Amino acid sequence: MTKARLLRLSVVLVSIFMILLIIVYWDNVGTAHFYLHTSFSRPHSSGAIPGITAGEDWEALPDVDEFLAKLLSSSLKQNSSMPRKTEQLLVQGSNKPVVSNLEENVRGYDWSTHNDRNSLDQEKLQIERQKTLREFCANSSFTFPSKERSFDDIPNYELNHLIVDDRHGIIYCYVPKVACTNWKRVMIVLSESLLDQGVPYRNPLDIPREHVHNTSTHLTFNKFWRRYGKFSRHLMKIKLKKYTKFLFVRDPFVRLISAFRSKFELENEEFYRRFAIPMLKLYSNHTNLPTSVSEAFGAGLKVSFSDFIQYLLDPRTEKLAPFNEHWRQVYRLCHPCQIDYDFIGKLETLDEDAAYLLQLLKVDRLLRFPPSYRNRTASSWEDNWFAKIPLAWRQQLYKLYEADFVLFGYPKPENLLKD
Repeated sequence: MTKARLLRLSVVLVSIFMILLIIVYWDNVGTAHFYLHTSFSRPHSSGAIPGITAGEDWEALPDVDEFLAKLLSSSLKQNSSMPRKTEQLLVQGSNKPVVSNLEENVRGYDWSTHNDRNSLDQEKLQIERQKTLREFCANSSFTFPSKERSFDDIPNYELNHLIVDDRHGIIYCYVPKVACTNWKRVMIVLSESLLDQGVPYRNPLDIPREHVHNTSTHLTFNKFWRRYGKFSRHLMKIKLKKYTKFLFVRDPFVRLISAFRSKFELENEEFYRRFAIPMLKLYSNHTNLPTSVSEAFGAGLKVSFSDFIQYLLDPRTEKLAPFNEHWRQVYRLCHPCQIDYDFIGKLETLDEDAAYLLQLLKVDRLLRFPPSYRNRTASSWEDNWFAKIPLAWRQQLYKLYEADFVLFGYPKPENLLKD
């Protein structure tokens, strides 16, 4: 009888172990082997899992985390010698893509070279950006909503902007209107998450825009629960320790101008129905509006920038639903006080930052970052765009986006906040 019980117990334990092993291999988490080894990332002792420091941090892991981490470490050794189809030299002189999207067609790409703009001390720049972020996250006198919560307190649906590439050990938090279309294309190429006639894409600009923004294309943290159930948070934490994490940000007011131009100055059926119609009714006193954006534009019915600012400041807006991702604050999208980012890029230095990041990730021989738009919204436009916005509104708007200004080192726009 005792032997039978021991046998059943052994079968159960082996089954549990195999299930965990299958979970790990199914997600292919062990294939990550790239990590930033620079002065602004923590050094790793030999034999340690990249991103998990020896001593206190390792011992502080819960038992399940430690068990999974060891599994990941063992699978890493097995997979590190496996050949990778993606790791091929960049094909020089690839053809420029046919631009089919309305926004890309209107704005166009800047194909000029920027090799002469490498004078920035990138490593020093990253140290300064991370220092600023960490100091204000630790400053108890600087507060904003959700600052004090832990990573465990963040709901799954708020982790939907964290894209994971398990093949190269990269996590990218995308911020709309901050070159996210092209960074998503880069992540697709690296992760091989999208095929073209059975073959993974090699050139980011070959990937159609409609596929880039299809949520099914990317593995994001909010999908972990469906895959791993109660182990999802444990795996997230391990990946956050192991993988290289980056995001790109932009001057908050300029980002708002860019969002307005993209979603309300160009014909966009979805944004017209979801946002423009309510704005026109609430703030411009229009009634009986056309049902389609083409009819509205034909009749000269467009949301003004003033309408848009009123919408952002209206307390009723977020009682109905959270801000759309195109104008939601970065601290709400990427949780920079809960996630320790290894690299902080800025749109204002996009070309330099992108080139440096791809080198650090050791993928610069696989692809090039796509060129910028020629007609990109510039910081110098702020004065003109806000000229007709009342001072009180500008001041309220700054308070709404103050955390993004401060955390990422953007100067307070004093010229817009004073008479």
